[in-house]
Amino acid sequence: MKEVLIDAVTLAGWQAEGRDIVVLDARARLQDTAAGRALWQAGHVPGARHADMDRELSAPPSAEGGRHPLPGHERFAARLRAWGITPQRDVVVYDDMGGALAAARAWWMLVWAGHPSVHVLDGGWPAWCDGGHDVESASPEPSPSDWQPTFNDDLIATTEDVARGDAVLLDARPGERFRGENEPIDPAAGHIPGARSIPADSLVDARARFLSPDELAQALPQDETTISYCGSGISACQIILACAVLGRPLPRLYPGSWSAWSSDPSRPVATGA
Repeated sequence: MKEVLIDAVTLAGWQAEGRDIVVLDARARLQDTAAGRALWQAGHVPGARHADMDRELSAPPSAEGGRHPLPGHERFAARLRAWGITPQRDVVVYDDMGGALAAARAWWMLVWAGHPSVHVLDGGWPAWCDGGHDVESASPEPSPSDWQPTFNDDLIATTEDVARGDAVLLDARPGERFRGENEPIDPAAGHIPGARSIPADSLVDARARFLSPDELAQALPQDETTISYCGSGISACQIILACAVLGRPLPRLYPGSWSAWSSDPSRPVATGA
C-alpha cells in the first residue's frame, strides 16, 4: 500500500504542480446531518468534493445494519463515478473531527472499492488552515468517470463473524462507553465480551495528527485476526487506518458495530475494563 498519510504541505504541492488528484471533504457532525455540507460550503480545500457521511458514505439506519450501514456496491460505485474518481487518480480525504474519523471511513470505503492510491490528510482541515493554504467556497463540477470498482467484501466482518469469538475485537469508542459508564446513543451500555479498548482519539496527538509509528505500534496489538468496531462503524476505521500506516494487515471492519450488536437484547454485553 502506498503512503497513507500526507501533510498539508504535500497536498498543496500536489495541487500547485497540477497533479491529477481528487480531494474529498468528509467533515461531518454525527448529531447534525446537515452540518458537514454547511461546513464544506463555507470553505474547503480548492476543488474538494463533499463526501456526506449520512447520504453518501452510509445507507439508511437499520437494526441489523446499525446507525451507519455501508451503502450497496452499485450505489457507492455510482457516487465514486460522480466524484470523477478513477484508479489512476490519487484521492486525498480530510475532516476536522479530532483525528481522521470520517476521513478514515471514506478512506476505508475507497480501499474496499479497490482504489490503489488513497491518502488521508494528517491533521485534517485545521492543519490545512493553520498552514495558510488556499481556501475556496465554490462548488466544483467534476466530470463523471466510468470506473467499475471491484469490491473486497473480505474486509468486512458480520455480526456472525463477531459472535464466533475467533478474532481479537478492537473497540474504538471512548473508554467510558466501552466500560458501560456512559451510553448516550445505543440501547445498551458496555462492550462486546472479550473486546479490547483502543479509543480512536488515543491514536492521535493534541493537534489531531497521528502518533509516530513507534507509538502506534505500542498502542495496537499485533494479532493475525482482528476486527475493529465502534458505535456505528466510523471511528473504528481510524484503528484500521493506523494499521495501514504501520504496514500491518488491516483489521476487518464490523460496520454495524455496537449500534447493531446492542439492538438485540439476547446478545451478551460486558461492562468494566
